[in-house]
Amino acid sequence: MNPHISIDERLARIRINAFPYFRADWLEHLIQLFGSAQEILRQDAKTLAAEAQLNPETAARLLQDAFAIDPQKEWDRTAALGGHIYLPEDEEYPECIKSSKEPPVALYVLGKLPSVNTPTVGMVGTRKITPYGRRVADKLATELTRCGITVISGLARGVDSACHAAAVRLQKPTVAVIGTGVGRCYPAENRPLAKAILQYGGAIVSELPVDSPPSAFHFPRRNRIIAALSQAVTVVEGEVKSGALITAKLALEMGKDVLAVPGPIDSPQSGGPNQLIKDGAGVVSCVQDIIDYIPEQLRFGITDKPLNAQPAAKAEEAALEPLAKKVLAVIGPGEASLDAVVEALKIDVPQAANVLFELEVKGILACRNGLYSRSKF
Repeated sequence: MNPHISIDERLARIRINAFPYFRADWLEHLIQLFGSAQEILRQDAKTLAAEAQLNPETAARLLQDAFAIDPQKEWDRTAALGGHIYLPEDEEYPECIKSSKEPPVALYVLGKLPSVNTPTVGMVGTRKITPYGRRVADKLATELTRCGITVISGLARGVDSACHAAAVRLQKPTVAVIGTGVGRCYPAENRPLAKAILQYGGAIVSELPVDSPPSAFHFPRRNRIIAALSQAVTVVEGEVKSGALITAKLALEMGKDVLAVPGPIDSPQSGGPNQLIKDGAGVVSCVQDIIDYIPEQLRFGITDKPLNAQPAAKAEEAALEPLAKKVLAVIGPGEASLDAVVEALKIDVPQAANVLFELEVKGILACRNGLYSRSKF
């Protein structure tokens, strides 16, 4: 933390950051104009509007939203979750975000962000994932993670979840930039995944107040942070006007490379990537196509050996708890649903769900359309 910024100024910045309708760079402009966030908050709406050339209603709303939160509670709640709130002046604030066009005034971080020497790749795509998209997302994210590359995504349903899950199955870091506060998980079914991201050394990042609920307005905005944290961005699936293409556009504006996975010409979910390829995006047919876009200075330490490596499944399975072994026996060489496991073993749903998730994390099982089977990766 920067010792030259007082606690009162930090708390004032957290208040200012709670107004979601201004771009972050405009909020920073206001701070520069008045000399500090504290000084902004000392103004009445009429003076703020006149000095900053704002509509009086907008100025009033900014002050209303700023004073609607308790910044000390924001700080304490984030700390209780094991996180921090960073300002751009802090050493811990990522340089790649700080140097982007619109760095957040306050950045909430749970867990550990990648170091400046860590290669990172953004992987984004539709919530309406197809079986093809799920296979590709899982394969590419798994192989990138095995190579020592950190996957950045958004913890949404579909492509995002598949990419994060691939990393945590290998017990490796991945970073989720979310469209809610870090005290919320959306969608709710991703709570175990979010917990695993932190457990295995990854991070959950947001610019929103800690308990902010999901909002359609928030998700496109968070995409610029995904792009900033990534050295290259890969679009797996998404319609031509999907949020994934917003991320691609933002990445291009930042000078980042954009890649896309080609897909069936009759699949709307491949319309976005196919259009990006027509427009000049790099084509991804294997993980090496992505690695080729990692900057040269960050390739040291990336290994090209693990692409065909398989986890030591037999030894790992031998060490499993008895219940986990019984679950694997129920699934056998085929596939089974959560309900089928519950019925076969006469156990309750939470117990079965926990075991299945643990087996997913270990890379022993994969889930497709609600059915569990042996992982191919």
